[in-house]
Amino acid sequence: MILVTGANGRPGSAVVREFARHGTPVRALVRNPEKADDLRALPGVDVVDGDMLWPETLESALAGVDRVLVISNAGPEMLETQCTFIDAATRAGVGHIVKFSGKDSVEGFDNEKFRSSRSHEQIQRYLFASGTPWTVLQPSQFMQVYFEEVPDIVRSGELRLPLGDTTMAPIDIDDIGEIAYAVLTTPGHEGRTYAMTGPEALTMAEVAGHISDAIGRPVRYCDVTSEDKQRAWLEAGYPPPRASAFAQLFQERSRLGRSTVDLTTHEYFGIEPTTFAEFARRNADVFRGATDYSVTPA
Repeated sequence: MILVTGANGRPGSAVVREFARHGTPVRALVRNPEKADDLRALPGVDVVDGDMLWPETLESALAGVDRVLVISNAGPEMLETQCTFIDAATRAGVGHIVKFSGKDSVEGFDNEKFRSSRSHEQIQRYLFASGTPWTVLQPSQFMQVYFEEVPDIVRSGELRLPLGDTTMAPIDIDDIGEIAYAVLTTPGHEGRTYAMTGPEALTMAEVAGHISDAIGRPVRYCDVTSEDKQRAWLEAGYPPPRASAFAQLFQERSRLGRSTVDLTTHEYFGIEPTTFAEFARRNADVFRGATDYSVTPA
């Protein structure tokens, strides 16, 4: 049996949907079962509830599991949450742990400088020392994070971010789902790290252009200061630690300025990378404000 944790979140649900698309049974761990109706409606999905921080809640989730994909939100408790879960999975006899991590596409980005990316590095070191066979997935920025700019796009026709001429190489979460499915269902991935980006390094003006083309209305990029964006995030209800962390992250991306495209993982698994233009067209109703979207968890 294969277990996917964090299955209610964006990447976890994408992986579960990929299993359902292939007709492959999968177990989905959620902390809040009341939000898992969409997962229960998928064929072959066994939804179980439990808290990764509390091993006593995980016995049924881990029973008979051979492989697990470890995902949790990137909040302040991520380090403790995932290390605690790794211990529980190892004790339960799980034979292969796949860690969902991240790698910024911007050249020169130092993961150790920022809480979330530093926590991923610390968790990886803990996993490597656990003695359980491992694989690490390292996607770049998700294309879906641009959904969070929809209120500004709808209200003012502006994509307001503090990035100047910096390029990003975002990846569609559905691409990540395909890659994760391949890693979890085929042999030979132990001890390997799979980095991945989208197929293009785009300025925010180019991102705005693709959204504009998709929705049939002008959208222009407006470069703002990180302080202004942090205030906007706080006004939108972001928790202060998250707004501050995002501001620091965007300052560093702006300082470094340029992203590198890495499609080696897509090519290895024979997966055609989704362009941002394709993504924007597929989600045109979201960018028009006509369809609800899920925000990144705090």
